[in-house]
Amino acid sequence: MAALVLALARPFRRGPACLGRLLRRQAGGATCGPWGRGGPGARRGAGGSEVLRKSLQRGFALSSGSFLAFEAHKLISGFAEVHASFKVEEVIEQADYLYGSGETEKLYWLLVQHKNSDDAELLWRLARASRDLAQLSSTSAEKKRQLAYEALEYAKKALEKNESNFAAHKWYAICLSDVGDFEGIKTKIGNAVVIKEHFQRAIELNPKDATTIHLIGIWCYSFAEMPWYQRKIAATLFATPPTSTFQEALRYFHMAEEGTKRSFGVA
Repeated sequence: MAALVLALARPFRRGPACLGRLLRRQAGGATCGPWGRGGPGARRGAGGSEVLRKSLQRGFALSSGSFLAFEAHKLISGFAEVHASFKVEEVIEQADYLYGSGETEKLYWLLVQHKNSDDAELLWRLARASRDLAQLSSTSAEKKRQLAYEALEYAKKALEKNESNFAAHKWYAICLSDVGDFEGIKTKIGNAVVIKEHFQRAIELNPKDATTIHLIGIWCYSFAEMPWYQRKIAATLFATPPTSTFQEALRYFHMAEEGTKRSFGVA
C-alpha cells in the first residue's frame, strides 16, 4: 500500500502531447506542456486571472491529495461486486489483494491467465495490471510499448463485454492516453476527444468515482493551458480541436474533492 500511495503522490504531468504520461502511474514526474516540458508557472492561459490561476493550482493539489486518499480507502475496503462464478470472484479477490499490496508483477501474471475471459471485471483489471507493469523502471522500452497496446486491447475487450461497466470506460480512456505516446501528434489530439468521452461516460455510470472526475479535470487543465501558437497547430490538424477552460478544470477538481470528503464522511 505504501508503495502504491508513493507512486500516486508524484506531481501530475500536463499537456495533450503527454496525455499518456499525464495519466501514467496516475501521476508522473516533471510537468510538460501540450507539446513539450514546462513548469506549472511557465505561462498563463488566455483570459485566466491571477486569482483563478492560484485557485486552480490549489484545487489541483487538494483534489490530488483527496483522490489519492480515496483510492487507498477503496483498496483497503475492497468492495468487489458479487459475481455468478465463484472462480471469477476468487480471482478478483486475489487480484484486489495483490493490487493493494503493490505486487505488480504477481498481479499481472495472475490476471493474464484469464485474458480470454468474458468477464469485464477481470479484463479491466488486467488492463490496469498491464499498464502498471509497463510503468516499472525495470521494464524495457520495447516491453513498455508492448504492454501499453496490450492494456488498451484488454480495456477495449472489457467494454465489448460490458458497455455499462464504468471502470472499463475509465481504464480504456487511460490506456488510450498511454498509447498516444507512441503515436503521431494528429492521432494524439484525435484520441483526446475519445478519452474525454469515455471519462464522461464513466462518470455517468458512477458519479461517485472521484478518480475519474479528477482525471477529466486534468484533461481540461491540459487543454486550457495550451498556448495560442499550439492551438493554431491543432487547428490545422482538426477543424474543431479539443478545447477547455481553467474554470471547467477547477469545477471538476472541486467535484472530486467534495466527492472524496463525502466518502470519508467529512463535512
